[in-house]
Amino acid sequence: MLDGVTPFPPQFAARYRERGYWEDRPLFDGFRGCLREHAGRVALIDADGKVTYRQLEERSAHLARALLDLGLRPLDRIVVQLPNTAVFAYLHFALQRIGAIPVLALPVHRKREITQFAGMSGAKALAVPAVARDFDYTAMAREIMAGHPGIGLCLVQGAAAAGDGFVRIEELLASEPRTPPGALDQIAIDPADPALFLLSGGTTGIPKLIPRSHNDYLYNSRVAACVCELSVGDVLLDVLPIEHNLPLGCPGMQGFLLSGGTVVLGTSTRPRDVFELIQRHRVTHIHLVPALLIRWIDDPSIGSYDLSSVRVIQSGGQRLQPEVRSRAEKALPGCFIQENFGMAEGLIMFVRSDDPSEVRRETCGRPVSPDDEVFLIDEDGTVVPDGSPGELIVRGPYTLRGYFRAPEHNARAFTPEGFYRSGDLLRKLPNGNYVVEGRVKDLINRGGEKISAEEVENLILCHPAVLNVACVPYPDPVLGERMCACVVLRPGASLTFEELAAFLLGFEIAKFKLPERLEFFGSLPLSGFGKVSKKDLAAWLAGG
Repeated sequence: MLDGVTPFPPQFAARYRERGYWEDRPLFDGFRGCLREHAGRVALIDADGKVTYRQLEERSAHLARALLDLGLRPLDRIVVQLPNTAVFAYLHFALQRIGAIPVLALPVHRKREITQFAGMSGAKALAVPAVARDFDYTAMAREIMAGHPGIGLCLVQGAAAAGDGFVRIEELLASEPRTPPGALDQIAIDPADPALFLLSGGTTGIPKLIPRSHNDYLYNSRVAACVCELSVGDVLLDVLPIEHNLPLGCPGMQGFLLSGGTVVLGTSTRPRDVFELIQRHRVTHIHLVPALLIRWIDDPSIGSYDLSSVRVIQSGGQRLQPEVRSRAEKALPGCFIQENFGMAEGLIMFVRSDDPSEVRRETCGRPVSPDDEVFLIDEDGTVVPDGSPGELIVRGPYTLRGYFRAPEHNARAFTPEGFYRSGDLLRKLPNGNYVVEGRVKDLINRGGEKISAEEVENLILCHPAVLNVACVPYPDPVLGERMCACVVLRPGASLTFEELAAFLLGFEIAKFKLPERLEFFGSLPLSGFGKVSKKDLAAWLAGG
């Protein structure tokens, strides 16, 4: 097993195998059957056209051989930051075929974050688009590689790659690999090893790496597809960044392919672009976050398109307010607005299609696996009674047992019995469904993107004008929350919002982490324990 991965205890691993959750085979092996059974069906659609299941299998195998030519081997890590196109799918399955491990970064991440992910994972390669949304990813990769000699390879999608170590993915797909096809069958992959790394929300400043094993992530997509009642011919529209857990595996691209469906990959979330894709490809399912749903149903053009094919809209990332669900059901008659609650660390909950209307309207559903062990506890670790809010702790066949190479953090994030402390406050109803109440962790949830307050605070404290700072959420009707920087200035100093934003961008962080409001205080309020009372600041901001 890869050094730094916390294994499942043997007795739990044996139980998950005995009950059929784990199949003890590499992730890609789980797709071989559907790729061949549905060979002539359309698997993927992007701006360049349609890709059949047969073509997906052939192109991923071709690319896998080319990656072996380039020196990638089982357990090598590669930070992947590609847009929603078929090329991502080719690379994802090519890496699974050879046992290399993608570290799934988001398109919005910049030099600071990518450098962190590469360092934590020990990556030897990157995969980026040449340019996207006017940002030069190739130039960023060149800077990162210059500072990290261990990264000797960058795969580039799009324009011609420039410089040593840069290889264009399209050229790999167009040229004949030296490695023979039979070499892929000789590769040994341990199903207990990571198939991929997802990213945590990062409450401690730097996101942690979440190892998802071949066993648990294949089960993750299979059980999600089953609960969501997917079938041959269903069509998913993926416009959320596919490196997220939800559009990739819950059920996501993986679940729809396992079910014989089609995945439409889009790179725009603009309402008219989305509506056009739905109409053209007769989309049946969509993954989104509430902020996008609000934006779409409020767009005046919604009535100009035939959206009648949409049967299910799956909402995740943050709580979907009942009134938004009601408005969406009026805008899309007959569509099931399916609330879910999940985490990259593992646990998934879904509202079911046959649940009573009040369960659909008020809850985030219930766990998908019979072996999801879920409890809600108070500050003393005591399980709270049904109806009372408590912190969710969980363990199960697809929930991690430890972050990658983070023993000190793991000691705090897991109970001695192996339960993951989620930091989420939930309430369990007598019928077994759950309601999201808030968070224990210090995160701002901006439209489903989790921002570590501590990370941004540490950067703001580097500004010479700042004496103290607390980053606090304030309510927003569309995004749910935005972030305000509550700042105490040094005597005689001054600071404008524009100056603060420019200073933070100098650290080359993702733009969604920038504060969207700046407030000044003579001193920050303190709790009874002498800590900054963010609760009081949040209450003041909400009323201001």
